[in-house]
Amino acid sequence: MTKGSINVSVENIFPLIKKFLYSDHEIFLRELISNGTDATLKLKHLTSIGESKSDYGNPIIEVKIDKEGKKLHIIDQGLGMSAEEVEKYINQVAFSGAEEFLDKYKDSAKDSGIIGHFGLGFYSAFMVAEKVEIITKSHTGADAAHWTCDGSPEFTLEPSDKADRGTEIILHIAEDSTEFLEDNRISELLNKYNKFMPIPIKFGTKEVNDPEFTPATTTDAEGKETTEPHKQITVDNIINNPNPAWTKQPTELEAEDYKGFYRELYPMQFEEPLFHIHLNVDYPFNLTGILYFPKMGNDMNMQKDKIQLYQNQVYVTDNVEGIVPEFLTMLRGVIDSPDIPLNVSRSYLQADGAVKKISSYITRKVADKLKSLFNSNREDFEAKWDDIKLVIEYGMLSEDKFFEKADAFALYPTVDGKYYTYEELFNKTKATQTDKDGKLVLLYASNKDQQHSYIEAAKAKGYEVLMLDSPIVPHLIQKLESTKENISFARVDGDHIDNLIKKDETTISKLSEEQQTELDTLLKEVVPSEKFAVQLEAMDSDASPFIITQPEFMRRMKEMQQTGGGGGMQMFGNMPEMYNLIVNTNSPLVSEILETETKENKERLITQSLDLARLSQGLLKGEELTNFIKRSYELLK
Repeated sequence: MTKGSINVSVENIFPLIKKFLYSDHEIFLRELISNGTDATLKLKHLTSIGESKSDYGNPIIEVKIDKEGKKLHIIDQGLGMSAEEVEKYINQVAFSGAEEFLDKYKDSAKDSGIIGHFGLGFYSAFMVAEKVEIITKSHTGADAAHWTCDGSPEFTLEPSDKADRGTEIILHIAEDSTEFLEDNRISELLNKYNKFMPIPIKFGTKEVNDPEFTPATTTDAEGKETTEPHKQITVDNIINNPNPAWTKQPTELEAEDYKGFYRELYPMQFEEPLFHIHLNVDYPFNLTGILYFPKMGNDMNMQKDKIQLYQNQVYVTDNVEGIVPEFLTMLRGVIDSPDIPLNVSRSYLQADGAVKKISSYITRKVADKLKSLFNSNREDFEAKWDDIKLVIEYGMLSEDKFFEKADAFALYPTVDGKYYTYEELFNKTKATQTDKDGKLVLLYASNKDQQHSYIEAAKAKGYEVLMLDSPIVPHLIQKLESTKENISFARVDGDHIDNLIKKDETTISKLSEEQQTELDTLLKEVVPSEKFAVQLEAMDSDASPFIITQPEFMRRMKEMQQTGGGGGMQMFGNMPEMYNLIVNTNSPLVSEILETETKENKERLITQSLDLARLSQGLLKGEELTNFIKRSYELLK
C-alpha cells in the first residue's frame, strides 16, 4: 500500500471545493458521470482502431445508492486505470485541473454569470463527500488499484481484487449532503443533467411486461372470456436516451420523430409546436440542435429560458442569452456545441468571436427556414402567422440581418383577413394611398372592435387597413419608416381619414366664417380644454359630426415607452392623455346646434355629441357615463 500527500499549493483546497458554488453542489454527479462517459467513449475509439484488445461489448454507467452505508456509487465499464495512471491522473492532472479552476473562479464563485462550471471534474466529489474511494481496473489487464482520500491532502493507494474492467467511484456522503442518498433527488439530477448522455445510464431496476410472454385467454361454459395477467420481468432502469433526435441527420427523422422529441424535452407541455428547425453545422464551428416554434400570440411575457444548451450531450444551462439571438430566446429546443466556452462570464461570451458566428448562423438558419415554409405552403404559414409574428417582428426590430431577410416572409395582414408581403402591400396600395406629396400612407388598426367606425370610413374610400396588434408594433413601424423609402404608417383613428391621406381635392365648409367663429366659441366653453384640442373640419355631410382622435406621434411615443422605448421617451410618461376633437362643419347635427334657440340647449347637444364620441372610444366612464345615460333618457322623453 502506498500512502502519500497531494501537492497542495492552494491553501485548504478541500474546504474551498466544499464551499465552491454553494448552490451548485449537485453538479458533482454531472461531472463524475461525464468522466465515466469519456472513459467509455475513449475505450470505444481504442477498440475500433485496434489499440485495445478489450471487448467493448455494450457498456453502461451505473449509479447506485447505499442508504444504510451512506454511500453513492458511480460505476463505469470504460478504460479503467492502473495504479500508475491513478497516481498521474487523479493525484496530479485532475487535482491540478481542479486547483487551477478554483484559483481562477474562487472569487467569483457566486457569480451566476459563469455559465458552465465544467472543469472542476473529479474533485467536485468533495462538495458532497467526506471520503472518496476509486476502485479501478485498466483495459490493458494491469492490476486493479484502490485509491482513498478523506478530504485532506493525504491519500492511500493499494492493490484491489476488482476483476472487471472500468472504474467504480464510491462517495461517502457527508452529513450535510444526505439529500444525495434519496432516490428522488438522484433521479431528478440524472433527468436534468444526463437525460441525453451518449452511454446508457442505469439507476435501479423496473418491472415491465415480458415481451416473450403472451397472456392466455380462456372461455368458461357460459362463454365468458378471461385473460390471465401479463407476466412481469425485472429490467435495468435506463434513465437516458443515448441517441436523441438532434444527434441524427434530418434525413433520418420524420415529422413524428420531431414531435416525439419535443414531448421528451417538455413532458408537461401539452400543445404541439408549430414547426421545427434542425441545426447541423461542422465548419467553421460545431453545432447541432433542434429549435421549435411554440404557439405564442401576443404574449411578450412568455417564459424564456426554454432552450437547453448541451456540450457533447451533457446538459449545461437553460440560459442561452448571448449564444442565441435575444429574439429567439422565446423558442424552445436544444443546442449542442463543444465550441462554446463555459468557464467564462456572459459579457465575455457575448464578445467571443466563435459565439458571435454561432449566433449569426442560428439567425440565418431560422430566416431560411421561415422563407422555405412560406414558399412551400403559404396558406399554412398565413394560418400560423398570429402565433409566430411576435418572434419575427422582434427579430426584424433587433437584428439587421434578419430584418433584411424578413422581407421574403414577414406578413402584413389586413382587417379583412388578407395577408401581404411588404412588396405586395406596396404594389396594392401605391395607386390609392399615396398622398398629394407623393408619400405612401399605410393605414393600420390595433383593435378591430374599438376602431370599427374609423376602419369603415377608410374602407369606404377604397383604402386597405392593416391589422397590426402586437405590443412592439410602434417600434417596428418606426424602423420600417426609417428604412423603407417615402412611406409612413398612420393608425386609422389618428385623424379624420381625409387628413390621414391628404389628397389635392378639398371639401368646402357649408358654414360661413361667422358661423364657424360662433361654433368655435361654443365648443371651447363646453369641451374641457385640458383633455381635447378642438379642430373644425369640412368633411362629407354623412361623416360623423364629432370624431375623437389621438395624434399619431404622441400615441406612438407613449406606446413605445410602455414597451421599453428608451430614456428619451420618459418625458411622455407623465403627460396627461390628450385627444383631438374633430367637428365636421358640414354635418346636419352641427347646423342644428347653431340653429337651436337657447344657449342651454346648444350646450346640451354639444355635451351629448361629445359624450357619444367618447363612448365610441371607450373614454366615458364613472360619473360622466352615469350622467350621459341619464341625459340620454331625458332626450328620449
